[in-house]
Amino acid sequence: MRGPSGPMVNIWANVMHVVGAPARATRRLTHAQGADRTGLGRLIELTAAHSAGDALVTVALAGALLFRLPVGQARGQVAAYLLVTMLPFTVVAPFVGPVLDRLRSGRRYIMAGTLLARGLLCWGMAGAVHTSDAVTLFPSALAVLVLSKAYNVSRAAIMPSLLPADIPLVTANARVALFALVSAGAGAGLATGLSAAAGPDWVLRAAVPVFLLCGVFAVRLPRHVDAPDPEDDEPRPRWRTLLGLRPDAGRAAHPGAEPGVGERAGAGRAAHPDAEPGVGECAGADTGAGPGVGSVVGSVVGEAMGANAAIRVQSGFLVFFLLFLVQDGHLRGLDPAVALALLAAAAGAGGLAGAAAGSWTRSRSPQLTVLATLALATVATVAAAFVFTIWTAAAVALVGAFAQGLGKLAFDAIVQREIGEEVRSSAFGVAETLLQIAWVSGGLLGLVLSLFVAGPAGLGVMSAALALAFGRLLTLRRRRLAARPAAA
Repeated sequence: MRGPSGPMVNIWANVMHVVGAPARATRRLTHAQGADRTGLGRLIELTAAHSAGDALVTVALAGALLFRLPVGQARGQVAAYLLVTMLPFTVVAPFVGPVLDRLRSGRRYIMAGTLLARGLLCWGMAGAVHTSDAVTLFPSALAVLVLSKAYNVSRAAIMPSLLPADIPLVTANARVALFALVSAGAGAGLATGLSAAAGPDWVLRAAVPVFLLCGVFAVRLPRHVDAPDPEDDEPRPRWRTLLGLRPDAGRAAHPGAEPGVGERAGAGRAAHPDAEPGVGECAGADTGAGPGVGSVVGSVVGEAMGANAAIRVQSGFLVFFLLFLVQDGHLRGLDPAVALALLAAAAGAGGLAGAAAGSWTRSRSPQLTVLATLALATVATVAAAFVFTIWTAAAVALVGAFAQGLGKLAFDAIVQREIGEEVRSSAFGVAETLLQIAWVSGGLLGLVLSLFVAGPAGLGVMSAALALAFGRLLTLRRRRLAARPAAA
């Protein structure tokens, strides 16, 4: 049998070069600044693939629950889905984080398990969508969502152990988020085309190999991702841990990590140039400081949590309020399909801009960044309430997505810096649950208001809520800063 001729070999080589060039360029970006040596590059690539799989699931469920139903019936389906995703989280929250904290020595396998389980669940959901079996679809969708949050909690908890010496936490989080958003956008585009051609059930089937391969690659993360088990750490009173007073145990560099990784991951706030003045002392106040010191750290995290929750309420509100305004014909100016595409593109661009801006904030306080994002979201919503058109709706969607992305990056950096490793997964588990509940609450509010009020009135209600949240957080911050000398 004759082999391929010379010209065919050259054509094949050229094709492989063209196809491989983007992959090589992407790897150079993900592995830059020492990320290849610490394992951060692998985590970025894994999270990007995970986000593409999540995008496939999201588009498939949207196609099954929204666009194949009349508007009124779609509202009922969406409300049921939102309630199903919110209520069990109040039960799951107390267990996911503590379990992840107790199994720190097997983090890679926990992450792999969440991915492999989602692959199997997607196969089951595909059959449920094909047969319109809501009894199977909703619990499976809930399980996929919970496992996705468990992966995100684990990923955020291990970030400090993979941090190169010259990359700040906010920048590292931003790099992960940026590649995840780009991958999710590509996955959403592919899923939209596949759903139109073959149906949402085939989109879910396409997600199966994505999650299964991600599960395999999760096991290949560096071994120093797995921290010592809690019983190997020095005993520590639980109340000190929950206050954010971090131990020295478990924070040293793990075997195989790049020199300097452990010290940077465990360094207190005072060691960072972007730390908020006066807070660094609280993070390391293990040596006989007064009883009020730990509560100051709790206030820092609590303020950031409150700001992100308010932004998530706005995000969920905008998604469903604007969606049903378009579908009901109340947001005119463009064809409904074009209007929805414009709003989705604006939100996607805002998310990408927020991730890109994360690296710019490296020399600034994450706490101030969180408050600034809430202020920006408030101003944009107020402006859109006064001048409400499809274009101002797109603008507020863009600004809201930007605020949500950048605010979450800064919040993650605050938690990673202020909360000890022994309860970091629990902290992220609670945070993810509260943010999910906030987003669902905003979505339900938007769904209900879309039945009774026009666009300006609905955005006016959201503007008032955001302004109240921002004013309250400013007041709390001023009180904390005023009380800081007394605590010291």
